[in-house]
Amino acid sequence: MVQAGQVSGGVHFHGRQDDPGQVSRQPPPRQLPGDLRHFVNRTAELQSLDATLTTGGDPFVPPVCVIAGTAGAGKTALALRWAHQVKDRFPDGQLYVNLRGYDPGEPVAAEEVLPRFLTALGVAASAVPTDPDSAAALYRTLLADRRMLVFLDNAATVAQVRPLLPGNAHCLTIVTSRSRLSPLAVRDGADRLTLGTLDEPEAVALLRTVTAGHRADDDSEKLAELARLCAHLPLALRIAAERAATHPHMSLDELISDLCDESALWDALSTGDEEEAEAVRAVFAWSYRALSPDAARLFRLLGLHPGPEFGLHAVAALAGVSVRRARQLLDVLVGAHLLEQTAPDRFEFHDLLRAYAGDQAQREESGEEREAALRRVLDWYLHTADSAQGWIKPHGKRLPSQPPAEGVTPVSFADYDQAVDWAEREHANFLPAVRAAVNDGLDVYAWQLAAVLWNAKAPSSLTADWLPMGQAGLEAARRTGDRAAQALLLESFGFGYTKLNRPAEALEAHAEALEIRREIGDRAGEADSLNALGLVHLRKRELGRAEARLEEAAALFAELGEARRQTVTQANLALVRFRAGESERAAEDIEEALAAHRARNDARSTGNALWVLSGIRLELGEARDALNTAEEAVKIALDLRSHVAEGCWLLALGDAQQALGEHGEALTAYGRSATLHRRLGDRSREALAWQGTGETYHRLGRDEEAAAFHRRAATAHRELGDAWSEAVALDGLARALHGEDPEAARAQWTECLRLLGGYEDARARRLRAEVRERLGEGPADGADGADGADGPGDAGDA
Repeated sequence: MVQAGQVSGGVHFHGRQDDPGQVSRQPPPRQLPGDLRHFVNRTAELQSLDATLTTGGDPFVPPVCVIAGTAGAGKTALALRWAHQVKDRFPDGQLYVNLRGYDPGEPVAAEEVLPRFLTALGVAASAVPTDPDSAAALYRTLLADRRMLVFLDNAATVAQVRPLLPGNAHCLTIVTSRSRLSPLAVRDGADRLTLGTLDEPEAVALLRTVTAGHRADDDSEKLAELARLCAHLPLALRIAAERAATHPHMSLDELISDLCDESALWDALSTGDEEEAEAVRAVFAWSYRALSPDAARLFRLLGLHPGPEFGLHAVAALAGVSVRRARQLLDVLVGAHLLEQTAPDRFEFHDLLRAYAGDQAQREESGEEREAALRRVLDWYLHTADSAQGWIKPHGKRLPSQPPAEGVTPVSFADYDQAVDWAEREHANFLPAVRAAVNDGLDVYAWQLAAVLWNAKAPSSLTADWLPMGQAGLEAARRTGDRAAQALLLESFGFGYTKLNRPAEALEAHAEALEIRREIGDRAGEADSLNALGLVHLRKRELGRAEARLEEAAALFAELGEARRQTVTQANLALVRFRAGESERAAEDIEEALAAHRARNDARSTGNALWVLSGIRLELGEARDALNTAEEAVKIALDLRSHVAEGCWLLALGDAQQALGEHGEALTAYGRSATLHRRLGDRSREALAWQGTGETYHRLGRDEEAAAFHRRAATAHRELGDAWSEAVALDGLARALHGEDPEAARAQWTECLRLLGGYEDARARRLRAEVRERLGEGPADGADGADGADGPGDAGDA
């Protein structure tokens, strides 16, 4: 059931088990990483942390506990040990995230973390609000009656932390940071423990623990000297101990002498005011220089990788070695504690080690070698993304064929799901890769990566995430003077802006692309731009302009022998004619297009045609056929893992279910559509789902709830400047109000008529006649509650 009254923020649907707005019953999240091996001492600090959990003998949990300290002091290790010790006090589970506040790349923002936490708490990914404030509110709501432990690792700023605070005294939030994060103590009542270095006995104990079983008893005084050279910092001590353990026959005197040499080198390079940091760098250097030449080369080259983590195959390309050799060398680096393995064939650095590796690359690799390594990894991303596009959007424009660089073996995929899995796994590396190309002056790579990633991005990814890639790529294409590349990227911007309800910018982008393509004589591209412009006019319900542009595109495709693209445009024309109320003519066009799409096994275009056909059949009184057609479309969307298509085609499913009196099922379909579109940032289609929900409640006789949804939909359409959809929503609102407040209903119908005055198509004339009848003789059911809907933003994307 949908709870609605004065609605604000997100709309959450409850009731059926398959309703994605509902929080599903699932095991509590257990996200804590494994406890650290060889953890020793910190007894006083652990007791201090334990003391924060009790006051006067009564259990008390502070909302936030901040563990602050210098880099390498072991903040995460201490927090993790304590979290494992107290986790049983929090039976509803644990949440964990590394906020990467001190990585060389961009830190993880709270709005990126909230969707992960919400899905871990049982919210369907498609139901996560796209608005950060709404997502944070839902997060706090779900934690309100739970006892959970939330671990926020490596925070740099309060802004990263505050939206992730549970907001109740039953949950414990542990934050680690190099900063004191004082505002958390002032405003949020956080307790803070400042972690220093280990004292000498603790440092020696750590060295003994890690080397146990590998070396005979070492002299305590020598171990103390080694600990001093490591500045008593746990990170440095672990690396030093690992070095000692792997050289059991080398005396401590020799190891210390080597480390003294490194310390002297770093002292010479240091200003002297960063004693601990320089000691850490000396230990890094000591361990690094013990590596084989091949392992040391890989270590420093990894400092050039643009993203926050890297996979095995990308590492092989970066280094120009085989996958087998890359795996061997990565195992060496993981064994030396110079690299962390996060998943099968996935790796990442501690932020200090990443900075050190990058510094070594600058010192030891020539500019030509650094550029060659970056080119290889960018080439790997480019060609692997192109391979993924072959499955994800096989009919999208492909870049000019060029062989991969020497030493680069792109990944190929056996099926659609493998390609989508890769796109989801590598998503965080895409924007850094484009930026790295720009920063290194590799403009061709920059625009090509941006272009291919439009088509190779995961179907569930957010369009807004691509925009900064696209902007960087477009600027790079302009610097190269490549007009065709500029047109290609402008076209992607046009489709992206359409999905984000920014039609003015979409028209501008497609118009500029059309101008360029006419200028360079790209007639197929010209037809694509005409088709795209027609879709934007359709979205704005400028049906005459839409039909004119689409007919131009269809004629040009026919002239060029582009049969598939001509069929896509024919389907778009059918949608225009359906919107105009010419259902029988539209039915002929769409059924012909559907048959052609099926013959080509073109799943996305088949689903789009089925969605249009469902609406037509419903209007022609064939509700059961409309339902079957919509169900087939939604199944295709699920197979494609496309939230854009699924959200849109669910509107047709809800309409058919509503017409058949399956009101519960209709509410579920509209609810899922609303939450999908909210996540995608498509306010227009989210409002269309509210309209469908309102119409369903009206049919159920629950007019107060119906009015709330219609009112909210009308407001959204008004803010978006969509007069037609606002008018349809106002008609629904008036019908819901009429029984209790005829005068209020009359005012809404009057405004509805005013808004409809700008439309002269057959459907608009019919709706005006119905509204006038209602004003004169009372309400009448049968208005087209979902007429404002249109297809997925990339419908007709040839």
